[in-house]
Amino acid sequence: MEVTPNHTQTVTGWAAMNESGKVEPFIFKRRENGVDDVTIKVQYCGMCHTDLHFIQNDWGITMYPLVPGHEITGVVTKVGTNVSGFKVGDRVGVGCISASCLDCEHCRRSEENYCDKVTLTYNGIFWDGSVTYGGYSNMLVANKRFVVRIPHNLPLDAAAPLLCAGITVYSPMKQHGMLKSGGSLGVVGLGGLGHVAVKFAKAFGLRVTVISTSPAKEREARERLKADDFIVSTNQKQMQAMTRSLDYIIDTVSAKHSLGPILELLKVNGKLVLVAAPDQPVELPSFPLIFGKRTVSGSMTGGLKETQEMLDVCGEHNITCDIELVSTDRINEALARLARNDVRYRFVINIGGNSKL
Repeated sequence: MEVTPNHTQTVTGWAAMNESGKVEPFIFKRRENGVDDVTIKVQYCGMCHTDLHFIQNDWGITMYPLVPGHEITGVVTKVGTNVSGFKVGDRVGVGCISASCLDCEHCRRSEENYCDKVTLTYNGIFWDGSVTYGGYSNMLVANKRFVVRIPHNLPLDAAAPLLCAGITVYSPMKQHGMLKSGGSLGVVGLGGLGHVAVKFAKAFGLRVTVISTSPAKEREARERLKADDFIVSTNQKQMQAMTRSLDYIIDTVSAKHSLGPILELLKVNGKLVLVAAPDQPVELPSFPLIFGKRTVSGSMTGGLKETQEMLDVCGEHNITCDIELVSTDRINEALARLARNDVRYRFVINIGGNSKL
């Protein structure tokens, strides 16, 4: 594989320079398109809650300046001589991963996300030793292995968050057998990840219960997303009424909370999957596990083969994210609102300035 350390292409982006929680215009260099690379004119980039954690250095691992963004869609403008799967003009996306070792057991199974040497699309160290910069920028150079095709019927703006939120919920749903008709799924939290989980579940014929701390979200859950049931998690009567009623639960809440009451909603042998990353440990009492023979597991973003599969499923069922489009001069306003969870359900930055693609 060719490594091209020369960064000569000037790029306009938006970067966090410190822990202030804000970004500012930032000019930087990207590498020239190598033989295995695809150059992409970025049109849209989703804003993930992870971006906020990195911008504020909540996990203590941020390398400034930081150009966030790992829900990237755009159009191919150049391909390397070794690239056969993409051509100029193709509608493509890049998600959370920009590199991996390509040779370990996980990479050979297209589970690049679990490779020990996985490189994130931003705040990672690339093969040539440079720090990766993400999709809050007008151009991206990506290795062909880490680029996916966007189905022709999906708009690039509403498809962008699928590159993170979509695959993050699709992967555990597939792994644990949830993508089949007749089962019952609880979705904890009706945000960026949660609303996509509901859409997948309804497309595959599951009975869906939304579990939320906000009674105000019931109408949205039932009428717009077609959830079958809604539980206010702080209402003990409602929670008790649904005891042992669910086959599966996907927990999308990124704040500290107890899993005990949620586990009681599962049937015997039920499965709970954590897909969010709270900055403090969740509470996991043992009794609901022991007396219900229940399983708690975690899942992160999927590999590239699975990501392409997820996008194709979205194309088949016309599944996109509910978004609010923001211009580049409103990124900081959107970040502030994101910190307050004031979005239904995903912000997407209109990087290219196009009205619709």
